[in-house]
Amino acid sequence: MIKFINIGSGSKGNATLIYNEDTLIQVDMGVSLKRVKEALSLIEKDISDIDGLLITHDHSDHIGTISYLKSISTYTADGNLKHIDFPIIPFKSVQIGSFDIIPLRTSHDATNPIGFLFIDKDETLLYMTDTGVIPEESLPYMKNHDYYIIESNHDLMLLEKSRRPRRLKDRIRGDHGHLSNADSAVYMSELLGNKTKAIYLAHLSEECNTPEKAVETYWSNFERLEVNYEGPIVPLWQYKITRGGHDEN
Repeated sequence: MIKFINIGSGSKGNATLIYNEDTLIQVDMGVSLKRVKEALSLIEKDISDIDGLLITHDHSDHIGTISYLKSISTYTADGNLKHIDFPIIPFKSVQIGSFDIIPLRTSHDATNPIGFLFIDKDETLLYMTDTGVIPEESLPYMKNHDYYIIESNHDLMLLEKSRRPRRLKDRIRGDHGHLSNADSAVYMSELLGNKTKAIYLAHLSEECNTPEKAVETYWSNFERLEVNYEGPIVPLWQYKITRGGHDEN
């Protein structure tokens, strides 16, 4: 049974705990050690119980505090860290405890960005943030999973109205930037299936998005595209813990 605790999701820092009955994995380390310990305490665990640290890419909001977890084995694609305990290759599965994990390619302006598909017996969780588009080769691995943690970074109108420089706006909405609410919803309309229990929206911009806007955009696009989905759509927060997965939705 896959469960997770999202500690923080956004440009100020990212970290997520993904676990089952006997394995505990952390994805990214861009938040304070205090916040990680607080999240671990919710499941009566501590740092020493983490079986592996998966890193999506080398931007500071994903690896900025990684030195606090130097005792934990790191798994990421080549080039994302100076030292990698277990280098991983996109689409080649890796086993950590009882999880089978398939790294997937993303499209972001980082060294070697990746997302992850977690497989635990009959349950699956897809984790993908920080991508301007979803690469074609990743899409077949992303269909009909139980849980999705998927980027829904910005509302296009709010981004355009923001005071950000044009260069930054173009970077965010480009193929190596971040998925908008609308683009994320359209992708998910084609990816979710009869197994899908919950969708969690990640990496929401604090300036160019709101949780309400992201969820509203999802539902309006699902209605427009005649998507048959009755599960929850849950926004993740920058500073507030969200628990999800089996028995949490």
